[in-house]
Amino acid sequence: MPPSLATLLTFAFIFVLFRRDFHRQGEVSAALWLPVSWMTITTTRFVSQWINLGGGQSVSMAEGSPVDALYFSILIMAGMRILALRRVVVGDILRNNRWMAAFFIYSFLAIAWSDFPFVAFKRYIKILGHPVMALIILSDPDPVNAFRTVMKRCAYIIMPLSVLLIKYYPQYGRGFDAWVGGATNNGAMLTKSELGLGCMLFGLFFLWNLLTARRIEDSRIRREELLLSTGFLCMIGWLLHMAQSSTSLVTLLIGAATISMIGMPIINKRFIGTYVVVAGLVAVWAEFTFDVYDTVVKLLGKNPTLTDRTEVWEDCLALASHPLFGEGFESFWLGERLDILWAKWWWQPNQAHNGYIETYLNTGIIGVFLLVGLLISTFRKIRIDLLSDFDFARLRLAFLFAIIFYNYTEATFKGVSIVWTVFHIIAIEYPRPLQTRTEQVVQHQRRFRYSQFRYKKTS
Repeated sequence: MPPSLATLLTFAFIFVLFRRDFHRQGEVSAALWLPVSWMTITTTRFVSQWINLGGGQSVSMAEGSPVDALYFSILIMAGMRILALRRVVVGDILRNNRWMAAFFIYSFLAIAWSDFPFVAFKRYIKILGHPVMALIILSDPDPVNAFRTVMKRCAYIIMPLSVLLIKYYPQYGRGFDAWVGGATNNGAMLTKSELGLGCMLFGLFFLWNLLTARRIEDSRIRREELLLSTGFLCMIGWLLHMAQSSTSLVTLLIGAATISMIGMPIINKRFIGTYVVVAGLVAVWAEFTFDVYDTVVKLLGKNPTLTDRTEVWEDCLALASHPLFGEGFESFWLGERLDILWAKWWWQPNQAHNGYIETYLNTGIIGVFLLVGLLISTFRKIRIDLLSDFDFARLRLAFLFAIIFYNYTEATFKGVSIVWTVFHIIAIEYPRPLQTRTEQVVQHQRRFRYSQFRYKKTS
């Protein structure tokens, strides 16, 4: 098929998906286009990289691109305006999310001891977009519907475009492996790891969407939704195979197992914490008894260094001079330290490839402590919500486990990674005002109208 025809068919397919989306979800807020715009760009390539498509990197790590800075600034300011119109009270958000508030406050203070405070300040302003975009979704009258809408719209653009670029525009959708020189598939992203990451997140979403769609009463709508989810899962499976990203594959399996197992009748939702502790103890016993870690690494075709990652960890930790406080907010990979590491590693790493080590390098032991507290706090919130909003809570739990394990070989607790945005969506507890009976009925009608459930009003 000629590339021009493939392009036409791809965009026609995307148009049909969005037309269906508008028809099914006509009542959702127009403000959701802000998180869609944010998440689409942070999943794929920045605006400057799309403009310079195929031209390589043209800006320094310290300076960044003014085009990207403008794009993210517009989205953040527009998002803050939306939240102000919705009367979202910052004080209430901070009180209901104390660990996240402490993490953000400490990160801001960490700018003070950075060797590059201006760069650190700019990066801090940028990460404020994560809670802003999350709150746009969570402050919607029906946050589950809003999240579903945002994820679908992002997938409608990213997944078909990735297939198009890999198959018909290899000069943009493919690259070469830095170690062995073989061809890699990046799709709409910059690297195969980023393509795998997108497949992991959207794969979990569409698996969850497939399971929830089975309960739709209208047979025609149920069939359409099942077909949509199955189709995207097939597309995502193909892309994940093309990406050959072991980390994404493993974390997708972990998330999928979480969604499936937690829905089993034999699983008591009140004892999820106990199950997790027992599973952790069993994993530790199995590691010491059967050396499970090395076995899994060999099955995935990886070497013991995880493609030099463990050696990079050692080099980074050797350069960390402030164990308690770190080198300053997102400041480790700047200046002399960057020069030293790039002089040794010809593939020029720009992160520690471990989210917990990355946090330690930038914000020290205190930062890691706050991050772990934030993860535990998020788990506790989800565990409670399993008893009141089971379907969405089990997706949140799957995302949480996937993110925790994903950060063992990649660092996404930083910058404008889509993982950081998704984490804020599942972690923030938005204090919704008390609703009257009429408002509750209206909200349920909206959710059921979206899902095409037949709503039956109770007296």
